Amino acid sequence: MRRALAAALLAAAAAVCIAAAPSFDWRLPRGVSPPPVPVDNPMSAAKVELGRRLFYDADLSIDGTLSCASCHEQHRAFAEGNPTRPGVGGAPGRRNIMGLANVGYFAPLTWADPGQTSLEGQVAVPVTGLHPVEMGMHGQEAEITRRLASDACYRTMFAAAFPETKGEISFASASKAIAAFERTLLSWRSPYDRYARGDRRALPDDALRGQVTFREKGCVSCHTGPNFTDGRFHAISEPRGADDGAFEKTGAPADRGTFRTPSLRNVDLTGPYLHDGAAKTLRVAIFSHDSAAATLSQDDVTEIEAFLASLSDMQFVKDERFSLPKTFCGKPRQG
Repeated sequence: MRRALAAALLAAAAAVCIAAAPSFDWRLPRGVSPPPVPVDNPMSAAKVELGRRLFYDADLSIDGTLSCASCHEQHRAFAEGNPTRPGVGGAPGRRNIMGLANVGYFAPLTWADPGQTSLEGQVAVPVTGLHPVEMGMHGQEAEITRRLASDACYRTMFAAAFPETKGEISFASASKAIAAFERTLLSWRSPYDRYARGDRRALPDDALRGQVTFREKGCVSCHTGPNFTDGRFHAISEPRGADDGAFEKTGAPADRGTFRTPSLRNVDLTGPYLHDGAAKTLRVAIFSHDSAAATLSQDDVTEIEAFLASLSDMQFVKDERFSLPKTFCGKPRQG
């Protein structure tokens, strides 16, 4: 049932997407295709730049203390270093923050919601969501519009990003801009990627052995494909705690305690691990899988760790195109 649901959701997502506009410069290595783009949110440099500013703007939270970047830190591959992240006013966090590298290719997007397949729609989860409360703007979409429209630079940026609506400022258009920026968070230049493109000196021997172990020990049964995730929901151990995972959304008994396979790109940088951040190290995370605890030796895990380290793209975490903008509308950023 879960596979059928996942297939249906992917088909639905594909039906509303087109190939990326050829005029947009994705700066991708040869042979890598860009992520799909919705028909109603084509890419443009102006829209991405607006989305970048919004991503770093704490005015999208009720008290001006949290931005998207507060939980998605570039130097951590757009993850966060705590098990969970409290929301505004100290509201308790619930699940570990996933990294955003190559997020434009993913569907579903989150730990435990099979229906969350749109980057545009997912923006509302942290901004206006209640379970948990993160940025605290539930019912405050008009306030978001007011705040953005009161900024002359934002008025200019929205006009450039959305000429088809004469620069209309709304939470919906802001969400489209943030989603466009997130689609540019592309990570394809790790040592593993360079090796795959023919640079046979890119991977050290221990990483090469780890790649074999990773495959032969069955890690690829879930961590598969170019982003090392099958996009499906699994229970890697007996359910613990009060988090029912995908069951909360589907109501299917088989989904109790299942969570989406996380991508392993930049995994060395995105700890702690697992849906609740309970694993402080990769080794602990690996042995948290019941199957791994039964079949892997300590030496196996050492080799796998070496391979996983090769998935870190240090250009990605330092790329200024993804960093806090230094200027807004040609003027130095204030604060």
